[in-house]
Amino acid sequence: MISDEVKRDIEKIIFRINESLDYDWLKEKQDILKAVEFDYSSENFWKREDAKEKIKLLSFTKKEIGKFNEIKKLKEDIEAMRELYEETSEIMDVEAAKIVKDAEKKVKSLEIERYLSDPYNDLNAFLSFSSGAGGVDAQDWTEMLLKMYLKWAEGKNFETRLLDEAIGEEAGIKSATVHVKGEFAYGFLKVEAGVHRLVRISPFDANKRRHTSFALVEVIPELAEIEDIEIDEKDLRIDIFRASGHGGQNVQKVETAVRITHIPTGITSECQDERSQSQNKLMAMKVLKSRLLVLAKKKKNETIKEIKGEFKSAEWGNEIRSYVLQPYQLVKDHRTNYETGRIGNILEGEIDEFIWAYLKNQK
Repeated sequence: MISDEVKRDIEKIIFRINESLDYDWLKEKQDILKAVEFDYSSENFWKREDAKEKIKLLSFTKKEIGKFNEIKKLKEDIEAMRELYEETSEIMDVEAAKIVKDAEKKVKSLEIERYLSDPYNDLNAFLSFSSGAGGVDAQDWTEMLLKMYLKWAEGKNFETRLLDEAIGEEAGIKSATVHVKGEFAYGFLKVEAGVHRLVRISPFDANKRRHTSFALVEVIPELAEIEDIEIDEKDLRIDIFRASGHGGQNVQKVETAVRITHIPTGITSECQDERSQSQNKLMAMKVLKSRLLVLAKKKKNETIKEIKGEFKSAEWGNEIRSYVLQPYQLVKDHRTNYETGRIGNILEGEIDEFIWAYLKNQK
């Protein structure tokens, strides 16, 4: 007999598959495939400047359609299995559980390919935080966000390194940058780029009044092509200073932290996590080059917004998401209207529901 738990898992995976099988999406991909195949059949195809790109698109689109059909067949197999256990109960619990587990892996693969198929999505990411309007509360909120994303990354077994951190005078942090390494790290985190708003009774207000605070999150991909970028040293200003972050024997004792400013664009990066000044300089340059390469690759303003996240000042009216602790508890994404009252779980890094709600809303 199949247990009630496995039966529930079967219903859940069928529901999840149904959500993934978007036939409008399939029709769009089939139309793209027909158009590219038509181009490919022309006599002068290989004389076209975009021939290689067309071949890549042809291969990628075929793969996407194949994955869709694979999941469709999987659904049919699971539904047949469900009918079999309802009629004869011949399928054993262990076998059914294995089929469901395999199905979950395939559905997850399809979801990732569908929703994270854009350029750069599979890359590592640099995640930056800046406190905005709200004074010390905003700095405390910025540190809360930093911890939230570190816990999220830990839950995904991603590797994280805090590259720089500017500590607030009274509490929290003014800014920070984290290097996040993991499969599709940028694809997931780019969703989080923007202004995040916190409403709560301020722990720094003796009168216990409600305060609103803002923090800005920026995300850029770690691009492999940075080695090809050459920067004129005259265009750089390099500042050496003492690290201001937590911990470490060198903190506030030796000037090992490095800040690099690209003078023509005003873009900056800094690193204080490495043991030596030279290592910090290398990492800061890596971050700077990644930022510059994004600009070089994407000259049009709208495309830059897509990759880095549209710049917004961290203040009222620009927030992408609000986190309310008092007088009620609610987290709401203003782009998708997705919301939950489980703010404690969210601040502990359980933000996947918001990430997937946004990704699915974009397709």
